[in-house]
Amino acid sequence: MKLCMIGTGYVGLVSGVCFSDLGNTVYCVDNDINKINSLNKGLVPIYEPGLEEILKKNYKQKRLIFTTDLNKAVSNSDLIFICVGTPTKKNSNSADLKYVFNVAHKLKKIINKYKIVITKSTVPVTTGDKIEQILKNLKNKKLIDIVSNPEFLREGEAIRDFIYPDRVIIGTDSKKANKILKSLYMPIIKKTSRYINTSRRGAELIKYASNSFLATKISFINEIANLCEQTDVDVKDVSLGMGLDQRIGDRFLRAGPSYGGSCFPKDTRALIDIGQKFKTNMSIVKSVVNSNSSRQLLLIEKVKSILNHKLRNKKIAFLGVTFKPNTDDMREASSIPMINYFNKKNCKITYYDPSGEKDEFRNLKNVKYSNNSSKACHNADLIILHTEWNDFKLLNFRKLVKKNNFKVFDMRNIYSPSKMRKLNIKYFGIGR
Repeated sequence: MKLCMIGTGYVGLVSGVCFSDLGNTVYCVDNDINKINSLNKGLVPIYEPGLEEILKKNYKQKRLIFTTDLNKAVSNSDLIFICVGTPTKKNSNSADLKYVFNVAHKLKKIINKYKIVITKSTVPVTTGDKIEQILKNLKNKKLIDIVSNPEFLREGEAIRDFIYPDRVIIGTDSKKANKILKSLYMPIIKKTSRYINTSRRGAELIKYASNSFLATKISFINEIANLCEQTDVDVKDVSLGMGLDQRIGDRFLRAGPSYGGSCFPKDTRALIDIGQKFKTNMSIVKSVVNSNSSRQLLLIEKVKSILNHKLRNKKIAFLGVTFKPNTDDMREASSIPMINYFNKKNCKITYYDPSGEKDEFRNLKNVKYSNNSSKACHNADLIILHTEWNDFKLLNFRKLVKKNNFKVFDMRNIYSPSKMRKLNIKYFGIGR
C-alpha cells in the first residue's frame, strides 16, 4: 500500500518507518526542511533503539521517502495519517488541535480521489467529527473516510510495540475503510482479538482512558510507597503481592518519581478538560494529576532531608535525567524541577545520561554534564539514581566516589537496601 505520514515527530516517524518495513511505500512529510534533510541523510532526530537501522534499510530500498511536498505525498498515497503534535494549550488543560485542523484544511485543497484520512495523533473525543466538518465537501462526494487509529507506542520500546501490538484500534463505521486498514495491519495482527473495530469517538476515548489509567496506577503505587516509608514496609513486596492478582497486573506498579514524558501529563489534563466540556466530573483523574504534582515537591523535600537541610555547596550527582530509560525525551521529566531547585540553592550538580547532554540544563551556573558515571559521581556528597538505564544497575559506588561519607538516593529501587548496608553505604530508596 502507499501511505502518507504527516508529521515526523515520534509517532509519525516510528510508524512510518515500521510500515515501510512491512513492505509499504511510505511518504513521511514535514514542513521542517532541516529535519527532512537530516532524515534523507539517515540521521534520526530521536533516540529510539533500532529505529536508525530500519530507517536506513528501507530508505535504501526506496520504500521510505522524506519530503516537504505535502501535495505530492498525499496525491501519491491511499492512506493519509495525521501524526502532528497535540500539546496542552497555554494556561489550559485542553489539547491544542491547531496543527490537526491546519492539516485538514490543507487536505481539503489536495484530495480529488478516494483516500482514508486517519488520525494517529492523540485527539479528544469529537475531533474526528470536526475534521469531517472541515472536509464535508469531500465526504459528500464519497472521496474520503475519516478514521481514528490511536497509537500505543512506548518510548524506548516502540519498534517492539509496533510489531507485537497489544491491540490495534480502528474507529470507523465505514466497512470499506475498515477492510483496507485490517489488510494494512494484517502482518502484525497475531490473533483476531488484537484488532478492534469500534466507533470513531470510541477509539479517541480509548487512548485517553488507557493513558489516564496507567498514570493512575503509577500515582497509586507512589502514594502507597509514601505509606510504606511511615510503616517500615518495603513497597516492592506490596507491588509484588498486588501484581500477582491478574485483575491488577504488575505493570506500572513500580514506585518512583512523578510520571512524565510526552503522553501521561498532557493526556490526563486533556481528559479532565474533555469531562468538563461534557459536564462529567473526572474526579479520579483530577486526583491523579494533583498527586503527581505534589510528588515533585515531596521528593525535593526528601533530598533536603537526606542532606540534613544543609544544601549550600553540596555536591549532587544525578544518574539519568530523562523521564524513563532508552529515550532522550525530557518532556516533564521530574529531574527538571529537582535540578532547577538545587541549582538555585547553590548545590554543585553534575549529571550523566546515556542519551547525552540536555538543553534544559546548559545555562544553569551550578550544573555540569559529565560523559560517564565515574566523572559525574566523583567526590559527590549524594548520588541520585533518577532513571533506570541499564548502565546504572551494576555500579560499584565505592570505586565511583572518591570519599567515604557519601549517600545514595535510589529513586527507582534498583539496589538492595541490605546489600548496601553491608557495604556500609548510606542508602535511601522509595517506599522502603
